[in-house]
Amino acid sequence: MAKNILIIEDDEFLRSLINRKLSAEGYNMISAIDGEEGIKKVLAEKPDLVLLDLILPNEDGFEVLSKIKADPKVSQIPIIILSNLSQKEDIDKGMKLGAADYIIKAQFTPEEIVEKVKNILK
Repeated sequence: MAKNILIIEDDEFLRSLINRKLSAEGYNMISAIDGEEGIKKVLAEKPDLVLLDLILPNEDGFEVLSKIKADPKVSQIPIIILSNLSQKEDIDKGMKLGAADYIIKAQFTPEEIVEKVKNILK
């Protein structure tokens, strides 16, 4: 059965690129363009994995991550942070809040992102 992946990303180009790459690998993709919509979709869809940008309209990715991890109904869903925030403090904060992994956008190709997703969903 295909796994469902929610991508919470406000950059349309990146969102559609990752959607295409992961769809081609057989994943069902769900999208949200801001933090508020992302939280609603996590609760409604209960995806197998979330790709989460940190710089989002309405609620930032750290808030989204905190809320998901605080809710026992969805707290076990692995979340990969996908961000251009590359300072150690941001990475540490994301990992402390419960992220499964932290990908710095500028340092990864879409293929590498697919590999990370596959490894976590194994």
